[in-house]
Amino acid sequence: MSPRAYGTDASFCPRCGAPLPGAPPTACGSCGYNLFVNARPTGSLIVLDGDPVTPRFLALRRSAEPRSGLWETPGGFCDGWEHPATAAVREGREELGVEVKLGDFVGMYVGSYDYQGETLPVLDVFYLATIDAGEIRLDPAESSEMTWFDLADPPTLAFETMDQAVRAAARQLGC
Repeated sequence: MSPRAYGTDASFCPRCGAPLPGAPPTACGSCGYNLFVNARPTGSLIVLDGDPVTPRFLALRRSAEPRSGLWETPGGFCDGWEHPATAAVREGREELGVEVKLGDFVGMYVGSYDYQGETLPVLDVFYLATIDAGEIRLDPAESSEMTWFDLADPPTLAFETMDQAVRAAARQLGC
């Protein structure tokens, strides 16, 4: 795999700048620094409408690349030491303009995300959620529109991890 697929310049040691013997995982022959490929964590939401019989989930149409124009669930990358649950609540506030109440944990899924010419490994962490306060106001830089889809019959979403999580949520809720 090329260095660009690892989300890092795998040619040189990030600590001392010496050439590396190979792509990560590897160790620098000069200073001994160990370089690994680590997935970047996310906090993501499957926002439910509250209908216990035929639950629906909120989907957003992506405004930005990658995969602009496709449906997705709200969420995004964790900041520094931020816990995925905290990131999920923050992303609800940023992308939807509302406060969300987290429900059950759905699952974690390993996927990929194309960013700045690199394919980054990601660990997408999903939670069920409901809107706790506020009216939805989409961030146009993130989403161009929204709709509610039947949890038992979702469309294909922008990322495979989202498809996996929505299917898992439907099973979890008995749909």
